[in-house]
Amino acid sequence: MNYELFKAINQFAGHQPLLDQLMVFATQKALLIYTIWLIVMWIFGKENYKYTVVFAAMTGALGIFINFVIGLIYFEPRPFVTHNVHLLITHAADASFPSDHTTGAFALSLAVFLRHRKIGFGMVLLALLTGISRVYVGHHYPVDVIGSIVVAIVVSILIYKISPLLQSIPRIFIHIYNQIPLVPKNGEIKKGKL
Repeated sequence: MNYELFKAINQFAGHQPLLDQLMVFATQKALLIYTIWLIVMWIFGKENYKYTVVFAAMTGALGIFINFVIGLIYFEPRPFVTHNVHLLITHAADASFPSDHTTGAFALSLAVFLRHRKIGFGMVLLALLTGISRVYVGHHYPVDVIGSIVVAIVVSILIYKISPLLQSIPRIFIHIYNQIPLVPKNGEIKKGKL
């Protein structure tokens, strides 16, 4: 069933130029978009947004670490290793399950969504596109993506629930940032000497 679902999505790859471009863009640039998104939140957002950015980074890092551990325990070959697929982008033949791109995208998105619904909702939509794109370009099975979403949900809820115990971590980063002269603070430029 996993392979049948994979084929149902991947069969369009290489036959729909506009869709191909969108999926390649999503699979290659989504994490860059998230990085820019979080940097903008950090620079132009108020202090609560800066806390969110740090917690999102922690959530993403924990999700990727869990993926690494899963990859050591269970190895699933990628679809293009086992089957004849429409591969739009070359990729190393490492573990397919779970998808780091999808885990990272959902972990960051859900970390923001739990604190700022409107911003987070847009990020979750991009995460969905990222997950689908990983199957479309031939890098992952649907179950890899679903497993990644589960990992992201678990780590997002965990960090959210224990965030009161972790307040000192973002506080340190915010304090260091606020000591840097001539960088934007809450949408303004701080005046001072270099």
